[in-house]
Amino acid sequence: MNHKFKIVVIVLIYILAALSVAAGVPKILQMPQELDFLNSIGFSPLAVSALGIIQSTGGVLLLWKKSRLPGAVLASAALLVSSIAIFLGGNTKFALISLIPFAVSILVIFGSSENYGRSGV
Repeated sequence: MNHKFKIVVIVLIYILAALSVAAGVPKILQMPQELDFLNSIGFSPLAVSALGIIQSTGGVLLLWKKSRLPGAVLASAALLVSSIAIFLGGNTKFALISLIPFAVSILVIFGSSENYGRSGV
């Protein structure tokens, strides 16, 4: 892999990790805005916390090569659920924008699965 491209990929992975943790922690802490929004589309408080745990765990696991694939899978699942929730909440523009991190997570999954068990990005 080209050195400059590898740096871009690593930066994207760390941004995705930070975004996942930053989006997951308010759900775990049952922040009113997160709880009110997700309750309004049918999520129970327990489901909100579970989504936050999955999202934050995925973000943390993205930080290490050996756990990057499972981290990307968890982050991807949580990002997709969050995007769908935003669509259901009626904010189509933001929902479409929220699919960008999901798309990046899919790229990380494919890149990590090719390198899983080997040294690499």
